[in-house]
Amino acid sequence: MAALSRLSKPSSKFFANITRSVYFYSSASAAPEPEIKSYFQNHNFARKAPKDRNVQWVFLGCPGVGKGTYASRLSKFLGVPHIATGDLVREELASSGSLSQQLSEIVNQGKLVSDEIIFNLLSKRLEAGQAGGESGFILDGFPRTVKQAEILEEVMDIDLVVNLKLCEDVLLEKCLGRRMCSQCGGNFNVANINVKGGNGNPSISMAPLLPPAHCMSKLITRADDTEEVVKERLRVYNEKVSLHSFTIL
Repeated sequence: MAALSRLSKPSSKFFANITRSVYFYSSASAAPEPEIKSYFQNHNFARKAPKDRNVQWVFLGCPGVGKGTYASRLSKFLGVPHIATGDLVREELASSGSLSQQLSEIVNQGKLVSDEIIFNLLSKRLEAGQAGGESGFILDGFPRTVKQAEILEEVMDIDLVVNLKLCEDVLLEKCLGRRMCSQCGGNFNVANINVKGGNGNPSISMAPLLPPAHCMSKLITRADDTEEVVKERLRVYNEKVSLHSFTIL
């Protein structure tokens, strides 16, 4: 099972009181700070005291680690929206929007989507949720750069950050086992993980997350879940992350 690490306690500071290391992508090609910050600042995301809103949590981790699975289940349990930046990108890809072709080239090569695009998509989703009366959220895969984390800290309070970790061979197997129902949109995984421990490493056993019978014949594989693309995404993650450690108070 992926290791769950509680990285922060309720606080108005995203980086405050963090007990362990958090990995973020370095983004040398990121848009200028004023430009990406404006995506949030141009919208009225008012801060509310924790007692006046639902939880505002963040799930971090590399591709395939299980952020979406845990975040989705917790969102249903807690009654808050699960907002995954990967889903926002895929929704934009499926649309006829101006970003669709640009995103298609980025995703199919396993590259990183720019801060500017991510902030644009996320701010629109948060604004729509706010207009619809949503309270709280679980962010999945955001922030992924230091700049994103710093800007997020300025515009809203984050109560909890959870970092998920797995060894790379398991991540590859999980990514290649991912399936989606073409009819209901449900996410599943056909991989049966059984890795023996050794040299101080624990054993890892993860049963398949199989769909109900009526979805079985409708399963499809995501276009970006080929072995070549997954390996490139993991390589980019491992090579371009910066280690930022913060001290607990």
